[in-house]
Amino acid sequence: MSLCISNLSLSKNLVTSSLPFLLHGRRGICLRMSVGSSRLTHTITLPSQFGEPVRITAAPGVSNSEFRSAIECSLFKRWLKNLESENGILADGAMSLKEVIIQGVDYFGNRVGFLKFKAEVIDKKSGKKVPGIVFARGPAVAILIILESEGETYVVLTEQVRVPAGRLVLELPAGMLDDNKGDFVGTAVREVEEETGIHLNVGDMIELTAFLDPSTGCRIFPSPGGCDEDIGIFLYKGHVNKEVVEQLQGKETGLREHGELIKVHIVPYAKLWRMTADAKVLMAIALYEMTNREGLLPQV
Repeated sequence: MSLCISNLSLSKNLVTSSLPFLLHGRRGICLRMSVGSSRLTHTITLPSQFGEPVRITAAPGVSNSEFRSAIECSLFKRWLKNLESENGILADGAMSLKEVIIQGVDYFGNRVGFLKFKAEVIDKKSGKKVPGIVFARGPAVAILIILESEGETYVVLTEQVRVPAGRLVLELPAGMLDDNKGDFVGTAVREVEEETGIHLNVGDMIELTAFLDPSTGCRIFPSPGGCDEDIGIFLYKGHVNKEVVEQLQGKETGLREHGELIKVHIVPYAKLWRMTADAKVLMAIALYEMTNREGLLPQV
């Protein structure tokens, strides 16, 4: 078996695993539509609060097509499903969803990529609202690539232009799921190739987040106070010669047609935790160290 980096063929030893990730079944939602003279509205009835319809409205500036795309997109349906999941905030009946205001829609081509909305959730005991401003972007993956070379241990990072942070950021290869199939492993492999030029096989990946307690959903929430994003962290370990490390260092990659201006950095693992503030890196280090310490990872 070989690991391919661009036109290079590399021998390596590989850690493999077939750990499952959690999938949740789909639940029914009753819908009815009404169009007012000045404001678009939509009504849904959730199974967990039957008899308490939820009103969905469009904020000023949201067009008819954007409103329809928002309520029909997988991001919104997934958020509603999470509300009623085993650990969802509506699961025990202590809270109630009253209204959702769709505030903004961003498209990736023809599909909704980002969704911004405000949810009115009431704690029934106190009668008070709980914070409900949501930036929805859905599930994502990140990959910790560890390369052993001549007695040294390295990690592959990418340097990316991050406009929201206003700076260049060193981070793990990562990406959003762009379909409704929940193919976390396939997405991880694809993102690695797009961002680093390294081609991996699906069977060569270990899902580190699969070791978390099932009550967590086996995903990590980097910013649950404002964003629905949950991340699956994967691990790849391999052996390469020093020449490969040198050729990867500084390599320019990314999908230029999507605005990706990426540069590869090879960083000593021992210094990794101090070299970037990327939450994905620090989460991956914690998961790798703990799973390794408890003997949960196969030995290379």
